[in-house]
Amino acid sequence: MPLIGAHMSIAGGYYKSVELAAAAGCDCVQLFTKNNNQWRAKPISAEEARMFKHRLRELNISHPIAHSSYLINLASPDNTLRDRSIEAMIEELRRADQLGISGVVMHPGAYTTSSEEVGIVTISKSIDAIYDYFEKSNYPVKAKILLETTAGQGSHLGWRFEHLADIIKNCDHRPSIGVCLDTCHMFAAGYAMHDEQDYQSTIDKLLQSVGIRRIKAIHLNDSLKPFGSRLDRHAAIGEGEMGLEPFRHLLNDSRFAKVPMYLETPKGMRGNEDLDVINLRTLRGLISKRK
Repeated sequence: MPLIGAHMSIAGGYYKSVELAAAAGCDCVQLFTKNNNQWRAKPISAEEARMFKHRLRELNISHPIAHSSYLINLASPDNTLRDRSIEAMIEELRRADQLGISGVVMHPGAYTTSSEEVGIVTISKSIDAIYDYFEKSNYPVKAKILLETTAGQGSHLGWRFEHLADIIKNCDHRPSIGVCLDTCHMFAAGYAMHDEQDYQSTIDKLLQSVGIRRIKAIHLNDSLKPFGSRLDRHAAIGEGEMGLEPFRHLLNDSRFAKVPMYLETPKGMRGNEDLDVINLRTLRGLISKRK
């Protein structure tokens, strides 16, 4: 059975995200380790880390991952912003290590005033600078950077599988890089997944570009915007432009059976029921009973 969870709030403590995940019926959880729209963050105390790990074990929530700050742009042609982004990503990985989190999802970056080609090389050099720092500091960081597929808004890179493949290929620290798929982003970027033939064609392109072993996480999101729109707007499962079939194909694909999957759909209540609970039930209802 696929491992399915959701992104949860850390308001009140890191362990609270685990409790929210358990209450919704999640198998796994994603969280921010700091305010995602600020550069600075309060250090994580040993007690906070201990309690987070304890609640994961106690509530049987596995595969915790983090999502990095939206301010980070490793592709920026602005040296000041790029250096600040490198420092921020070093801190994201350090915080993940403290919490026992194995991967930090990151949007690859936007090239802004440079070019696609330059932006890809800049991201690779920035990732190498991050892991070079840990090597020189004799800090054996375990957390991997998980490059996320993007919708391709503006100059954002990562909306083509080839972007991710080229970023990884240009890095010296390739073993420290994984990939996080996002269904909404793939759909918005123009990757068809509705019928079986289109789905298989898209996955073939993915595996030819980055390979199955790089795929460490999947975000399960429907799309508010049409196919190929290049706009990143998430919707509840089966209530957007994608419908249910892409999720049915993905959840029953044995190649991804061990890859944890996380909702990033809108939060709230529908009547007396939590939307995460509804989305999780919808997804689990698509899993073939033969699997």
